[in-house]
Amino acid sequence: MKKHAFIGFMVLLVQAVWAQKMPQTTYCNPMDIDYKYNFEQINERISYRSGADPVIINHKGEYYLFATISGGYWHSKNLADWRFVTPSMWPMEDMCAPAALSVRDTLFLFQSTFEQRPILFSTEPENGKLKFFNCWLPRLPKDIGPWDPALFHDPDTDRWFMYWGSSNVYPIFGAELDKTRNLTYKSAYQPLIFLDQYAHGWERFGPNHSDPIKPFIEGAWMTKHNGTYFLQYGAPGTEHNVYANGTYVAKDPLGPFSYAPYNPISYKPGGFMTGAGHGNTFQDQYGNYWNTGTPWIAINWNMERRIAMFPTGFDADNQLFANTRFGDFPHRLPTQKWQNKDELFAGWMLLSYQKRCVASSTKDSMNAANVTDENPRTFWVAAQNKAGETLTIDLQETSEVRAVQVNFVDYKSNIYDNDSAKVYTQFKIYCSLDGLKWELAADLTTEPKRDRPCAYVELPKPVRARFVRYKHVYVAAPNLAVSDFRVFGRGAGAVPTTPTNTTAVRDTDPRNAFVSWNKVPGAVGYNILWGIKPDKLYQTYQLWHDSAPSTHQIRALSVGQSYYFAVEAFNQNGVSAVGEVVYVK
Repeated sequence: MKKHAFIGFMVLLVQAVWAQKMPQTTYCNPMDIDYKYNFEQINERISYRSGADPVIINHKGEYYLFATISGGYWHSKNLADWRFVTPSMWPMEDMCAPAALSVRDTLFLFQSTFEQRPILFSTEPENGKLKFFNCWLPRLPKDIGPWDPALFHDPDTDRWFMYWGSSNVYPIFGAELDKTRNLTYKSAYQPLIFLDQYAHGWERFGPNHSDPIKPFIEGAWMTKHNGTYFLQYGAPGTEHNVYANGTYVAKDPLGPFSYAPYNPISYKPGGFMTGAGHGNTFQDQYGNYWNTGTPWIAINWNMERRIAMFPTGFDADNQLFANTRFGDFPHRLPTQKWQNKDELFAGWMLLSYQKRCVASSTKDSMNAANVTDENPRTFWVAAQNKAGETLTIDLQETSEVRAVQVNFVDYKSNIYDNDSAKVYTQFKIYCSLDGLKWELAADLTTEPKRDRPCAYVELPKPVRARFVRYKHVYVAAPNLAVSDFRVFGRGAGAVPTTPTNTTAVRDTDPRNAFVSWNKVPGAVGYNILWGIKPDKLYQTYQLWHDSAPSTHQIRALSVGQSYYFAVEAFNQNGVSAVGEVVYVK
């Protein structure tokens, strides 16, 4: 008996070790990085982690992520595992909305400022070694900036440029930089693009573009592709679900620029993690493009945010688009250049939406039902932050479980630093067929300690289960609070049928259209797809079946532009075929 027990123990031990060593093949938005507590909170005495205004740079085949007020940056070799780097030197104050650029063997870095600040550089960014590249750039007139800057080097002409702007008064500006004088301003700065919310519906402020306040333009970025310059920008404001990236195009780095008819290029107003604005576009080592952005959390503060990245490309007409369809579901990490815009989607569906969840304890009426509602602004709080607290989801049927994501909340937190000795996340995931016998599926206590506010855990192998349990080990904050415990995989049933009777009618305000369809039984949700051609349905609005009306208003259209619409349904088993494509003038 002892021999059999020992063998059984060794098998379990090997399985546990193997589970932690398997390389991750997928990722899930929001990005799983150790978002930082920052100095902004000290004055307000509100403790929360946040990350925003991302710039990801491919530097010599490896990746560097810079974000607002983080005290450093992140380094990755695969876009999944990110290591925080504390630099050897840092600016006079922490960086907001930084600009970063890789040219040959050098990484350049510059901060948002209204003062005189230098450009920094590094040939060893993986080691945090930064140096001054130039003296202070000359001061610009009051309120001009450069805030939210972007650096751009044109490899075909060896010319350098800077773009910037963050305002609902001023436009995006641009200026050429002088490479012979350490990248100081070579030309006078000039206005390049303005917002026009009266012509471009998606540039209107507020939730679902419903607020008449004058919108904000910010987050400039430049990409050159096939001889065209794509000047990108974020709008209309970070505080709502419709924060997006758009682009103007030109044949010269300083214009004149024309508004692209297929705007916005990255837009995610629906689903769990909404908002996709103020980011950048970069290429990975396989030549695939990505667009980053800033989803919002807004539990403790309007500026409490996370970071997302979406597969991006240029089609045969040199149209720039980011694919946000199922943008907060698991996606595969590429191992080659993709050919189809949807091929990175893993096909692992959300199994946990509105499923019954039981907690070991509850505090302040923040109950367990909140962790399956796909709303990051509702959450569960345990009676005590102690090891052994649990959340158990009943999937209602036996399913193939492939991954989980646990999103933590800074509820009445008192953490104001990023001491890695105390700020880290640990938990275990168990699966069961009957709710009685449990199998350990993932164990974060066996890996190096790090903070994971949006922990995404890909299981090393598919697990058949009806019940999935989170078992708490450690978080640093005084409260254990979870906004969403998301379970991904595939159910055993049928995918929903294709929605029928789709119609689209332009409103009297042509920035809006009403899209209708017949709801289908068994659906968990729907994706409204639209674009400027039948084969260019690049925009997505995700809605839940239990809360979506049979008619939804899309308020992101441009005056004078025709559109095509279609609807698809999805559930825990997969996605229907796309319904008929309808035209609206």
